[in-house]
Amino acid sequence: MAVLVDHFEARLGVLEGAWSVAEQAPEGAPQVGYFTGGVLEGVQSFATIGLHRTALESRTGRHLHLELLGCNRPVPGDEVGPFSGVLEYVAGRLLTSGQAVLRGDVLRLPMALTPGGSMTALYAAIPVYFDDAFASVVLENGSDVAVVWLVPVGNHEADFIDEKGWEAFERELVRQDPDLLDLSRSEISL
Repeated sequence: MAVLVDHFEARLGVLEGAWSVAEQAPEGAPQVGYFTGGVLEGVQSFATIGLHRTALESRTGRHLHLELLGCNRPVPGDEVGPFSGVLEYVAGRLLTSGQAVLRGDVLRLPMALTPGGSMTALYAAIPVYFDDAFASVVLENGSDVAVVWLVPVGNHEADFIDEKGWEAFERELVRQDPDLLDLSRSEISL
């Protein structure tokens, strides 16, 4: 586990604390870690630690080992932001279903990420705001673990991804260059 934490801390900053995804979780259950002071100035990051212990099945039948990442600029009045709870929620769904989340998947949320906000879903992406080597890590036991960045998106963006596909959405992200770390950003024009 030291390799995973070192991998995260090299980009996300110091691991300030971690807690279990489920209340009264058994020993070895995934945790959500809170990181500050990373390479993205003014950004706080949350990541699952230990989700990789459960192999999740992809649509192709492959078993994958994943950790989830959420990053944002602090929200005025809610400096911790929503990702601590959001990662708990998503990790719990993945563990219950046994299904992996893959690049381009959209996860609809039961409510907006912030009160009155327009970000109501998460888009599974490669963590492109970091160096290429951050997207995966080989652990002490030889497991290859993918880091899945959960990017907040709005309803129109999620619908566009469902209709046109993730490649078309990512082309629009490159063209319009929104700040994906701003939870109060406007949806891109689609």
